[in-house]
Amino acid sequence: MKGFLTRFRRHRVRILVSLATLAVFLLHARDEEGGRFRWGLIDKLEHVAYDARLALSMPRTVDPRIVIVDIDEKSLGAEGRWPWPRQRIAAMLEQLFEKYRVRLVAFDVVFAEPDQSSGLHVLEELANGELKNVPQFGQALTRLRPSLDGDAALAEALKKYPVVLGYFFNEANPARSGALPPPTFVKGSFPGKRVDFLKAVGYGGNLEQLVKVAAGAGHFNPSLDVDGVVRRVPMVFAFEDAEYEALSLAVARHYLGVKEVRAEFEPVPAMARRNYSGLEWLQVGKGRIPVDEYVQALVPYRGPQGSFPYVSASDVIAGKADPGVLKEGVIVLVGTTAAGLLDMRTTPVQRAYPGVEIHANLVAGILDGKLMQRPAYVRGLEFILLLLFGIVFALALPALSPLAATLTAAGMLAAYVGLNLVFWQAGKMVVPVASGILTMLVMFLLNMSYGYFIETRGKRQLTNLFGQYVPPELVDEMARDPEKYSLEAESREMTVLFSDVRGFTSISEGLEPRQLSELMNQLLTPMTQVIHLQRGTIDKYMGDAIMAFWGAPVPDPNHAANAVTAALQMMARLGEINASFRQRSWPEIHIGVGINTGTMNVGNMGSEFRMAYTVLGDAVNLGSRLEGLTKGYGVGIIVSESTAKAATQFAYRELDVVRVKGKDKPVAIYEPLGPASGMDARVRDEIKLYRQALKYYRAQEWDMAELQFLNLAKSSSSPQLYAMYAQRVAHFRREPPPAKWDGVFTHTSK
Repeated sequence: MKGFLTRFRRHRVRILVSLATLAVFLLHARDEEGGRFRWGLIDKLEHVAYDARLALSMPRTVDPRIVIVDIDEKSLGAEGRWPWPRQRIAAMLEQLFEKYRVRLVAFDVVFAEPDQSSGLHVLEELANGELKNVPQFGQALTRLRPSLDGDAALAEALKKYPVVLGYFFNEANPARSGALPPPTFVKGSFPGKRVDFLKAVGYGGNLEQLVKVAAGAGHFNPSLDVDGVVRRVPMVFAFEDAEYEALSLAVARHYLGVKEVRAEFEPVPAMARRNYSGLEWLQVGKGRIPVDEYVQALVPYRGPQGSFPYVSASDVIAGKADPGVLKEGVIVLVGTTAAGLLDMRTTPVQRAYPGVEIHANLVAGILDGKLMQRPAYVRGLEFILLLLFGIVFALALPALSPLAATLTAAGMLAAYVGLNLVFWQAGKMVVPVASGILTMLVMFLLNMSYGYFIETRGKRQLTNLFGQYVPPELVDEMARDPEKYSLEAESREMTVLFSDVRGFTSISEGLEPRQLSELMNQLLTPMTQVIHLQRGTIDKYMGDAIMAFWGAPVPDPNHAANAVTAALQMMARLGEINASFRQRSWPEIHIGVGINTGTMNVGNMGSEFRMAYTVLGDAVNLGSRLEGLTKGYGVGIIVSESTAKAATQFAYRELDVVRVKGKDKPVAIYEPLGPASGMDARVRDEIKLYRQALKYYRAQEWDMAELQFLNLAKSSSSPQLYAMYAQRVAHFRREPPPAKWDGVFTHTSK
């Protein structure tokens, strides 16, 4: 005992370091999701641990009670592209209920737009227009209308059979379409309660005539964790002071014949009432649905895709579905696995998993009462376990020999994981495990490596050489092989970015010097953070301008893409900055960004009095010129043709082919619009029309070009570019270009 106390006193610094480490992890456990003390790494590891436990406990069996009618590639090939005529959907419902005698049908699709597949709307326009005075046409239309009105046919089917419709909420987009069903909880259902429902600002609903006659409807919004994986689904979504049930909840409720859902609140101690509502369950008849602090339920995945029987929708319509699968009394969920219909999700059990099967898993879990629970108070349980195990670790390890400390650490880790599995299996409770494991590992490593805090000589040198230019993350990366890096000048392909504030002179004249200094700090700091996050090197600040480059000192094969990403994020961040500036009555800031990719000279350059790690060359000058062109074209970002070719994952709008001041060779310039895979259909159509207008312009077909540009200027949210071209066309009509004009526009100013 005496020897133990002696060793304890000798290692008191290690104990304090361990306790400080424990305190950091305790702050993480105590903080709410998204709080300032939450560590993204721990949350990601927790997701990995959850997925591992789920994989170990999944039954991996097929549940025949729920059948998925799949709008698959086979169905699209047989019935045509989606959406199908509503009469065909109505016929499918009739087959399901009359021939196969199913119990309930739910749709994981939205019928948001009126059906126009039959051409009825065209006939009605003719009847009210050119053929208004043709009685025979009106009589024929009256006779044919019932057979051509697909929405009415589907409404009749919904009125006849028990069908639950699906719809979705938007958390950021305020757009609204279609109609919502009656809410599950009306305004004022939770007096005096603080419930953190997920809130929507818009929605995409079904046609009102369908909603009115359907048995019910539920939203099919999944919840994406920080890693993009669907592990939870909000059972209730809030919209305009009312709350709406999920599709899975609506299906289970109608299947069980339950008319309403009740929210069950557990008694909450007075000291915890401010942060905890006590809502832990939703009562559906005799069954309970455990929910977390945001009223979300964990999806009880049975296994990979195929945990429920699949039937092709075309087989149902044709009456060829297997009656041994699609049998009397089953629940049918209509969804899609076709890649083009974009309903494949990333889940813990499979990277590309049908969204409709997520809802099937939830329905089965609700009916079986086998949902895992993760109520808000689990954070408190995590905190207590961390505190108990951490204090034992902090006090015991320093007083033990290395072998004994290793064995003790292994034993305590095993005990911690074993206790967590008991909670999982016996209590059906998800208690965080990654934070405890990581806490003990970090404390163990600190104890084993105490005293080893001196950085390597190479890293110190690199920090001295490059620390003022590049983010710390790149310094750490360079430290792995310090011999590769130096300040000596060299030539390499890189990407340069110039950013400048528009109208800075007038802005500066309206502010006091201290305000101007604070404004510039508030602007340049987040802009720099964005550049650093995308592996960029700050070359210099030039008053209100930023010069940065990619590809040195650390080689970056994605330098062009990283620069474009940084520019787009700078524009997004600028919106947040301007919002804060408006609150302080400061002027809004607008910036222009120019980006070019090419061969540049990079290294430590300057004079005997001052040196700087910078880039030089024609490619750098072009980047500066491009920034100067942004205002004239009415865009925020301009990239050169070489940058666009090097960063093909983005969608671009070709702006022009120009000669800039100081260069004879023409260069094509582009505006990056965002990731190519996520381009909005409306923007895609606008670009298509704009490209055609450019063809007319360069072919000197002035009338067609002017018409296209003027139409685009009227319909576009950013008309300056199109108005500029319309003015050029008017100029060329008066002063035609040379006979061999190549379409290049020469800029005579910087």
